[in-house]
Amino acid sequence: MLLVIVIVIYLLIAFSMIISLLLNGVRPSKTLAWLLAIFTIPVGGVLLYLLLGRNRRKNKLYGLKKEFFDGLPQLETGSPPELDVNEKLANLITHTTGSAITSSNALSILEDGKETFESIFNALEAANDHIHIQYYIFEEGELAERLLQLFERKVKENVTVRLLYDGVGSYSLSGSYIKRLKEAGVAVEQFLPFRFSKFLASLNYRNHRKIIVVDNEVGFTGGINISDKYLKGDPSLGKWHDTHIKITGGATGFLNRIFLADWYLASGQKVQTNTKPLGENRAAGNTLIQIVPSGPDDDFAIMEQVYFSMINQAKEYLYITNPYIIPNQAILQSLHTAALSGVDVRLLLSFSTDIKVVDWCVRAYFEGYLKAGIKVYLHPDGFLHSKIMVSDDTIASIGTANLDDRSLQQNYEVNAIIYDPAISKSLKANFLADSSRSIQLDYAQHQQRKWPERILEGTAKLLSPLL
Repeated sequence: MLLVIVIVIYLLIAFSMIISLLLNGVRPSKTLAWLLAIFTIPVGGVLLYLLLGRNRRKNKLYGLKKEFFDGLPQLETGSPPELDVNEKLANLITHTTGSAITSSNALSILEDGKETFESIFNALEAANDHIHIQYYIFEEGELAERLLQLFERKVKENVTVRLLYDGVGSYSLSGSYIKRLKEAGVAVEQFLPFRFSKFLASLNYRNHRKIIVVDNEVGFTGGINISDKYLKGDPSLGKWHDTHIKITGGATGFLNRIFLADWYLASGQKVQTNTKPLGENRAAGNTLIQIVPSGPDDDFAIMEQVYFSMINQAKEYLYITNPYIIPNQAILQSLHTAALSGVDVRLLLSFSTDIKVVDWCVRAYFEGYLKAGIKVYLHPDGFLHSKIMVSDDTIASIGTANLDDRSLQQNYEVNAIIYDPAISKSLKANFLADSSRSIQLDYAQHQQRKWPERILEGTAKLLSPLL
């Protein structure tokens, strides 16, 4: 009798999931795959769907209350500038995220850990009111100790310090370190804690953002996490190469707005900062910047739309630096189409990544790239972790989002879209310099790789939606 009851309950759960898939499924192919899993894998299919398959754009992981945003100061951006070729992209971002272009910015590109952390510590030392710091990976070590000592000093100077870290990305952060932070007066919160009660609901949805905001005046974002490997290297991969940016001016207000929203989600606390209004035009510079937040709770996959639009609007060249290029069908088709239509499309990736199965999956797409005329370069010196896209000397993207389904569909990410010819030309020059020191793949030679390697790539490619 008990067995019958268990079977009936299981069938009811499975039936409810099938209804949910039919109503909320995004892509027919994925919907069909999950239906087959539920029908053919008893219990396991249901558990996998609960863990990985639910459509968060329909079933929100968090319901951000409207009054939270209504209570924030309005962002002052001034009259929207004319962008000509990039106007449609700018409008897309504004309409989907509410993040407008800011024109009063000074921007510095920061290469690798030494330069980045030197700039960050200088900005933190100058804080007068508040420090907001948010990271996917926050690891203990020399950097974490330096930060703790700095936080202790700033709190004594009546600076409010808020630290937000991801529950899975920063899994190694010890309770003793967190205790020391709190004893120093730092407000600490964990985004999506790794708890059994929320295991199925939250494990697959991580906050991959890296944000620092000081006094609403200076902001940082990009690919660099808090980890000593950015200074000392990694025993297996060598030196970690990455790109970060420092922003002074109006765009910082949008970075702070993202932090405040995430802080509210993690803590339930509404925070009002006490300095100048968010996004106030302070004439720090004249660089046009648009901050793009994205996450599984958004109605649209905005980061995918931004990358897709940048690829499709490229006329002369499109250069992409990213360690995790595992494109979905839309991004893959747009890359092939751009190259086949005469755009100079080049991809710069790390020769090796930090996860072997991801490495195989990334390489599974090389043959198609090369056949379409896309130039592929593998950076052999350490691990290249930057996430950059630059096109036509007019537009560039630097941020946290990779070109894979995890970043485009499942993670909370943030990128800065930069409408500035000088910045674009600088990033283009950096790309060409890095690629000249890299290994360019040849289609004929790539075809000669051994069958075991091909099988590993093909097998890993099946897992691409999960990586």
